Amino acid sequence: MTDIALPAPDLSRQGKRGEKPEGRIRLGSKEHLRLFCLELLETHDPYRPRILDWPKLEKETRDRLVALPIWDIAVQTEGKAGMNVRSFAEKIRESHQADGGLLKEALDMDAFEEGRHKTVLANMVKSYDIALQPEPEYLRPRDPEWAFMVTGWSECIDSFFGFGLFEVAKRTGFFPPELVATFEPIMREEGRHILFYVNWVAWWRRNMPWWRRPWFELKALAVWAFLIWERIGLAGKMENDEKAADYNFTLNGSKDLGVEISFPELARICLEANDRRLAPYDARLPRPVFVPGLIRLALKFAPKPRPAAAARA
Repeated sequence: MTDIALPAPDLSRQGKRGEKPEGRIRLGSKEHLRLFCLELLETHDPYRPRILDWPKLEKETRDRLVALPIWDIAVQTEGKAGMNVRSFAEKIRESHQADGGLLKEALDMDAFEEGRHKTVLANMVKSYDIALQPEPEYLRPRDPEWAFMVTGWSECIDSFFGFGLFEVAKRTGFFPPELVATFEPIMREEGRHILFYVNWVAWWRRNMPWWRRPWFELKALAVWAFLIWERIGLAGKMENDEKAADYNFTLNGSKDLGVEISFPELARICLEANDRRLAPYDARLPRPVFVPGLIRLALKFAPKPRPAAAARA
């Protein structure tokens, strides 16, 4: 399994970077930058992947876990994410840095945690003898900003549905409580990462040179077009294309969890889980709105659940 060498964060500074800004925060301001960077840095969990206790599973539970069609793409996605975020951190211009390099420090933390996710998954794969395809080489992107944007908005999509599916797996017992507890730090970090990303977008849009703004917005549209093609455009190939099934797990994963659940019910679980995951963080920071907004719009046109008495009749 390919490793990406990522330096450990300097935890000696935790709690010593100063106070968070107080009062109302204007998006794009120095206070906004400081707030969303500190929110990521000061909530870092210094757990060590190699000492996580992977519980011994019963054969039936272990077989269900191994059968999920996600492990290859999960490991590779985290490997690419770590490389993409780190490359972006290294390429930031001096003019893009502010507040003593706090943004770069936060990006380095983000990259470290993405690489740590890959190590966690690698240890889990080894613990449960899950066979993986050979990993590709993780190359530095030619356009670090594009790669960072793909990673950020991809995580916004996948985390929204991932939060809901994780909740379904927990409620149904597909994941036993011990495994839920082991995966919990990763789920918390995904929430922190998407919060950091959408706030970086909001800050950067207001601070980039005016002549860059049209190009940035075109690039943003291109990223979303790419992500839609990757997830929805591949849906027609799902029966014959294992990789396509992996990419679309977040949209169709309840079937792989062995749960018969309607789209409206799953959508409501995802919305509740997404709100709960992001609730602990500073309320002044904008949350991801695009995917939750689309789902709320879709629910307005979805059939209403039938009352229990009417269903029995």
